[in-house]
Amino acid sequence: MQENTIKYPKSSANDFVSVLRKRVSDYFETRKISRFANFNMVLKSVAILSIYLIPYFVILTAGITDPWHVLGLWIVMGIGSAGIGLSIMHDANHGSYSKNQKVNKFLGYLLNFIGGSAVNWKLQHNYLHHGYTNVEGMDEDIDPGVVMRLSPHKKRLAIHRWQHIYGWFLYGLMTLSWVTSKDYAQLKRYREKGLLVKQNRSYRWLLIELIVSKAFFYGYLLVLPIVFSAVAWWQTVIFFVIMHYIQGFILTVVFQPAHVMPTTNYPLPDGEGNLENNWAIHQLLTTSDFSPKSRIFSWYVGGLNYQIEHHLFPNICHIHYRKVSHLVKETAKEYGIPYNVQDNFIIALINHGRMLKKLGRYDTVTAN
Repeated sequence: MQENTIKYPKSSANDFVSVLRKRVSDYFETRKISRFANFNMVLKSVAILSIYLIPYFVILTAGITDPWHVLGLWIVMGIGSAGIGLSIMHDANHGSYSKNQKVNKFLGYLLNFIGGSAVNWKLQHNYLHHGYTNVEGMDEDIDPGVVMRLSPHKKRLAIHRWQHIYGWFLYGLMTLSWVTSKDYAQLKRYREKGLLVKQNRSYRWLLIELIVSKAFFYGYLLVLPIVFSAVAWWQTVIFFVIMHYIQGFILTVVFQPAHVMPTTNYPLPDGEGNLENNWAIHQLLTTSDFSPKSRIFSWYVGGLNYQIEHHLFPNICHIHYRKVSHLVKETAKEYGIPYNVQDNFIIALINHGRMLKKLGRYDTVTAN
């Protein structure tokens, strides 16, 4: 399926989209505040970067010989690196951290700093996921390979019957895949699909950039700790893998309950490539919020518990999502459009697990 063959309706049966955009625009204008990061967001960025960097420099310089203490520092780094991806890099690569796009580009490359690829991520996330949320064959977030079935339109295999059990263990492998083979395979795939033109970059230079950034990543995060840490080299390698497993698990369990849920839809285009609903309503039907009352949780996950608001307004810094969510919920209710929300993160995870079980045991799964 090619992206240029899939089309959203240009008009809608109601003016939900225009009304919502007007209300959100008025919210910022009447309060004379910017839709970008504010001072609190900058402080938050410093705090999250510190959670990652301070343990790293302690490992290199403190001469700690107890492996358990060093492991604890690597675990904190895993939490910090996930926070960088959720709270800083994410906004920056959407262009919503700063009105200065050079700042966004610089902070967006923090993804390379923690082992990923900003260029690949923009194509997978900004373009394919946000553009075609939960559309089979387009949204790569619901296509992790044959081992998991995250869409009712994907062929069900016998192994999927147990994915609600083993899937949680696989979630931790996400960033380990980034730092080894996935980014290279993804870059090649995007070249073959002609998507690299959207980045105005050549495959050759992007490949060079990827190789250099991976070399830098392995150099500072694996080679230097092996050389300067006071624990054995093989322990450092194990701690490196554990850190990435924690990072990958956190990132995945935050993103997956936003879309792979019993309440979300998996729309398919008709024979001519037309989707039923316009883009904004499509986002509401394929997305779910969770834990809207927990400010501490929302602080750490970069407001991505307000996933509906993020999908509707990816150009707004997440620091504003809590206030914007009230406008979205009220407007959706006014126009009779579903607004999916889970009361807390635990309930969201439980319902995500139930959806994994349904997808693994039934060929046809519909939203309820």
